[in-house]
Amino acid sequence: MLTNFEEIRKERAMELTERKKKVLRSVVDLYIRTAEPVGSKAITALPDMRYSSATIRNEMADLTAMGYLEQPHTSAGRVPSAAGYRLYVDELMADYRLSMDETRSINSAIEEKMQQVDKMMEKVASLVSQATDLPAISMASRQAGVTVKRFDLILAGSGSFILVLLLSTDEVVNKLIKLPLPVTDGDLKVLSAVLNAAMADIPAEELTGALMDKIMRSAGAAASLVPVIFEFTADALRRHANANMAVAGQLRLLGQPEYRDVDKVQRLLTSLDEEALSQLPAVIQGANGTQVLVGPENVAQELKDTSVVVTKFDIGEGLQGMIGVVGPTRMDYAKVTARLSYFAESLSKLFAKPEQTQPQLPAGENHNEKP
Repeated sequence: MLTNFEEIRKERAMELTERKKKVLRSVVDLYIRTAEPVGSKAITALPDMRYSSATIRNEMADLTAMGYLEQPHTSAGRVPSAAGYRLYVDELMADYRLSMDETRSINSAIEEKMQQVDKMMEKVASLVSQATDLPAISMASRQAGVTVKRFDLILAGSGSFILVLLLSTDEVVNKLIKLPLPVTDGDLKVLSAVLNAAMADIPAEELTGALMDKIMRSAGAAASLVPVIFEFTADALRRHANANMAVAGQLRLLGQPEYRDVDKVQRLLTSLDEEALSQLPAVIQGANGTQVLVGPENVAQELKDTSVVVTKFDIGEGLQGMIGVVGPTRMDYAKVTARLSYFAESLSKLFAKPEQTQPQLPAGENHNEKP
């Protein structure tokens, strides 16, 4: 005797004919769209339904008796039960493909969000530079390597297909790709399965030529599409992993006695670029609190005669922020670290609770020695 609900559900599912499953799927689909109980006439009117109204009424009565449908009122239509929804989710619902408009809308929202982060980084760098009277940097970067969670290939006609990547950040990127030769929808489904098996959750640095060759050997008739998919995927991962960086107040170095030597200050100002500063996140990776890199401790050769003070803060949505200053080794470390720590704490609160009043950031020259 069956006592487990899951076993009972499986036994009932085995009793369902294909016709009953089709009727159940139609009831769930219609109820999801209308939020109104579904009657047999609505099912009969569906273009792919080839059964009479009487047959559908009988099937709906059977589905009700089996516990997949419920009748909220006498002589009213039916609505799915919890068991009906479960069977629908497990076996009956069709795959949903994002439309071009949907992917475009999602990408637009993500781009707008990232532009907001870019502008915020520029503003933060300027405020930090004012508060410390030193060149300042601010950066937003991914906390972990970005990967592709899912690949979808959608045939867009005889001459092209759409490659859709769902990233680990829940962002969606897509590309319309011209077909070099005729490929069927079945070929794309095979290739999609191969890509999801071999490339899902793989960081950009592991997308090697050997992996591409392996995928091509398994891709069947669509093997010629693999290199262009591989290249687009690698570019997308690298692009989404790049840090958003801003630098402000470089000319404040001219007010420091150490940089009265024009050649010396010119070399340093030239080095305050993304290539040199992008190495800083690796230096403080995993470190907590404010970090001070004195002279030779700096990774970048251009910064060996300076000190760098950096600290991190949380932005959310898979992003981590970093702020810091660059200056002479004779900087007031106590004042700088205190102000950076306060900035970091305030920024973490700002990004974590945007609906509340934003905390007042330090305003620069008129501040006391410590916030």
